[in-house]
Amino acid sequence: MNDTQNLIAKITEGIQEKKGKNIVIADLTSIGDTVCKYFIICQGNTPSQVGAIVDSVKETAREGANVKPISIDGLRNAEWVAMDYADVWVHVFLPEIREYYNLETLWADAKLTKIPDID
Repeated sequence: MNDTQNLIAKITEGIQEKKGKNIVIADLTSIGDTVCKYFIICQGNTPSQVGAIVDSVKETAREGANVKPISIDGLRNAEWVAMDYADVWVHVFLPEIREYYNLETLWADAKLTKIPDID
C-alpha cells in the first residue's frame, strides 16, 4: 500500500471511529488540473460531531500515516470543515450543507467509492 492509500485508509478509519456517515472517496487522479488527487467526503449530524470527526481524522492520520494536515478550515461553525493533506482533501459536512454543495457531482469523471456505514 503506498503512502496516499495508507493515508486514505487512516482518514476513513478516523471518520468511522466517530460514526461519520455516507463516506465517499472521489478519485481525481485521471482528471487533469485538480487541486488534489482524492477527495474524501463524509457527514456528521451535528456541529459537535463534525468537530469530533475532524479531531479523530487528525489523530488517526498522525498516528497511522505520520501526516498532519497542511490546513483546516471551517471549524468555527463546523457546518463544512475542509482538511488539506496535499494529495488528499477531507470534507466533513452537516447533511443539509453537503446536499446543498453536492461535491460528489462536481467532477463527473471522478471514480467514486462509497464506504459502507458502520453501525
